[in-house]
Parts: sequence; structure tokens; C-alpha cells
Amino acid sequence: MFFSIIIPLYNRPQEVDELLHTLTLQTYTQFEVLVIEDGSVKDAREIVEGYRDKLDVRYYFKENEGQGFTRNYAFKLAKGDYFIMFDSDCLIPSDYLEIVYRHLLKYQLDAFGGPDAAHSSFTPVQKAISYSMTSPFTTGGIRGNRKRIGGSFHPRSFNMGISRRVWEATNGFILTRLGEDIEFSIRIQSMGFKSGLIPEAKVFHKRRTDFKQFYKQLHFFGRARINIYTFFPSQLKAVHFFPALFTLFVIFTVLANALSIKLADVCNFLIAVYILLLFFHSWNANKSAKVAFLSIAASFVQLMAYGLGFMQDFWKRIILKHS
Repeated sequence: MFFSIIIPLYNRPQEVDELLHTLTLQTYTQFEVLVIEDGSVKDAREIVEGYRDKLDVRYYFKENEGQGFTRNYAFKLAKGDYFIMFDSDCLIPSDYLEIVYRHLLKYQLDAFGGPDAAHSSFTPVQKAISYSMTSPFTTGGIRGNRKRIGGSFHPRSFNMGISRRVWEATNGFILTRLGEDIEFSIRIQSMGFKSGLIPEAKVFHKRRTDFKQFYKQLHFFGRARINIYTFFPSQLKAVHFFPALFTLFVIFTVLANALSIKLADVCNFLIAVYILLLFFHSWNANKSAKVAFLSIAASFVQLMAYGLGFMQDFWKRIILKHS
């Protein structure tokens, strides 16, 4: 079984250097790497070329189209039986491909994904962001989880694989951004292909390095959920409304305190309980009070950024019917 690892890249040479280094450590070696530079100003050609003696790696530069169509570009060039997609800000455990290989031999999946986790080298902010995106006490916890409350598992492109047969049948991504991976995953399943989670096939996903970048990313994710709704209305579940409801609740709590409304005390109590829950759960998971404090901020940023993005495009595209 031969794998083609596909990495779309945009102005992140340092990230791809770290990612490629982790790929040199893989215990399963039947793979190639395709790095597709999507019109970057800061290109990684020299960095990628430096790995030619360690990896079967190819580098391509193309005009900017976004990550979805950049992956399609790579699919056309790939030689593998399976195509595996990683984001450039991922680090890959040395046994990742070995785990995937054994799982595919046993279960014969057409498409698959795995969870993400925080690496020991991550900064406290990165660990806090990772916590918020994987915690059972935020909607991030529905990602990479067997017990799905938001519908069936849909592989995400930071850690996603498809068979060559899937590529040939689907022609890849039809969106280049704004939920392109979710749309692709749903379409794969709707065509009858077998898709599933490989729980042990985790990657260490850095995500964003500060809360400002994280806010922008999650606001985009909230908008993307509405974009997915326009293709697959049945995929908008009750859980997807939770960040918007949480955001409205926080805004109401602030106003209730400012206006001395009686309900303010109840709202304050509920938020305090939630904050303590996040703090102690993160502290137990990360063994760090600093990361636990930052996890509170990360969780609020995640939920409110997603909620605001969700409400923005819900109003524009569903209520006002704007395209």
C-alpha cells in the first residue's frame, strides 16, 4: 500500500520544515510527499529541496486558488493508492502511517480521518487552544470523537485520507475554502463510500499561535457551517447552534449586570460554574495552572468567534437570502 501525503502551503516555510522533519521519522516508509505552494510570497522551495535525500518529496508552485483546489492539483499528480492530507501546522507521530496502514488492511475504508492533540513542545497558548478544540465541554469536543452528537464523523482536512477510487469518483473538492473539507466528506459518504475515524491516528495540530488569529479562524468556521447548510441542509444540527446561544447568553449577562437586572446573579453563577469546570478539567488534562487559565480564554474565544460568524452568515444567507 502506497500513500501520497499532500501538503498545501501558503506563506508558512517554517511550519512545513517542522512537518517534513516528522515525516522522516515514519516507521512505515512506502509513501511520497507532495508540497503544493499556493501562490506564496514566502515560498518554501529551498526547505523542501533540502529533504530530497531523506524523503520522496516533490515541490510545486502554482497561482493562489485556496486550499481546496490546491489539494485537487496534488491529487492529479499523486501516485499513491491513498491520498493523505495534512495542514502545514501539523506534526506527525512516527507511527502514524503504520497505524493507518494496519487499520485500512482490517477495515477497508475509502475515506478516514483522525483526531488532533497538543504536543509537549507547544506553547501554553497553543496547548490552551488545543484544549478548547478537543474538550468535551466545548463544541470542539465533537471533533474526532466516536460518540458524535453533531451527526456522523466527517474527516477534516488537517488529518484526512481518501482512496484513489474516491478521488476518481468525486473529482475532489468543489469548494476551495469555507467548509470545503466538510462538504467533501459529506459528499463522499452520500455516494456510498465507507468512511470512518481512526482514533489512534492522531496528529499534533498547532493551529493558531495567539488568540487574535484563533478568533479569525473560528469566526471563519462559524460562517463555513452555514455554507455547508446551503449544500446539505440536513447537516445543520442542534449542536451547531450552541456557540451562537452561548454568545447571546454572555452578551445578555454583561447587559444584565450593567442594567442591574435581577437575573444577573443567576447568569453570573452559571458562567462561574462553567469557568471552574473548564479550569479544573484543563488543569487535570495539562497538569498546568497557566494552561488551565488560558484554556478558559481559549474556550470563550472559540465559542463566541464561531457563534458570531455563524449568526452573521445565518442572517445574511438564510434570513436575507443573500448568496
